[in-house]
Amino acid sequence: MGWHFYGKLRQRSGDVPGREKIRMKNDKTNVMRVLDSKKIEYQSHSYEPDPALTGEEIAGILGEEPGKVFKTLVTQGKSGAYYVFAVPVEAELDLKKAAKASGEKSVSMIKQKDLLPLTGYVHGGCSPIGMKKPFKTFLHETALQYEKMYVSAGKVGFQIELKPEDLVAVTGCIVADVVTGEGDQ
Repeated sequence: MGWHFYGKLRQRSGDVPGREKIRMKNDKTNVMRVLDSKKIEYQSHSYEPDPALTGEEIAGILGEEPGKVFKTLVTQGKSGAYYVFAVPVEAELDLKKAAKASGEKSVSMIKQKDLLPLTGYVHGGCSPIGMKKPFKTFLHETALQYEKMYVSAGKVGFQIELKPEDLVAVTGCIVADVVTGEGDQ
């Protein structure tokens, strides 16, 4: 299988007539290797990495609604424990709901400089799958309304598409309401 260009999007797939195959070096990320080892089906997608792209713009490049594309956020609780939250790119993590879900008095976002040493991932390429250490992970409940969802493949410019149930299976994540919503104050 090779990589194919579709505008700004590259998609790993079988042969597509009339499309030039582009083979990339190191086209398997750690996330993909973890999923392969657990025999979990996924489809990988990539796009030209641009630090200025928002999650909503990435969803547009993928041709998907922003509710199906999830970002990975890492927090630290008052106890010192770390927690991972996968939420739709269009949503904002509600720190009070996150604290309640994790059983903490409070949680706060970690500093960007701490992300790589803690998780093994850089900002914009953080995935709930395959972190350096396992952390208690939460998936926002709206993921379950979709047949497939997207999370980072562990590298800027790479996304994986998989079933939400498979993400739960591979990460052991807890499904919860952890984003701000209408009426939340």
